Amino acid sequence: MRRSWFTSSYSTNAGSCLEVKVQVPTAVVVRDSKNFASGTLRFSASAWRGFVGSVSVPQILRES
Repeated sequence: MRRSWFTSSYSTNAGSCLEVKVQVPTAVVVRDSKNFASGTLRFSASAWRGFVGSVSVPQILRES
């Protein structure tokens, strides 16, 4: 399981990225890639799956 911080392969070098760290196996932690000192947000694994699923589905499918 991945335990280091990573960004999406879709991220650009524009600096507006989040970094994600998967914690064994029940949580996901998110932080601002430009400001590590601002802290982190921790999500349960099920909450993170719900979030990713909701933003990964094209808008046209979410509205039908």
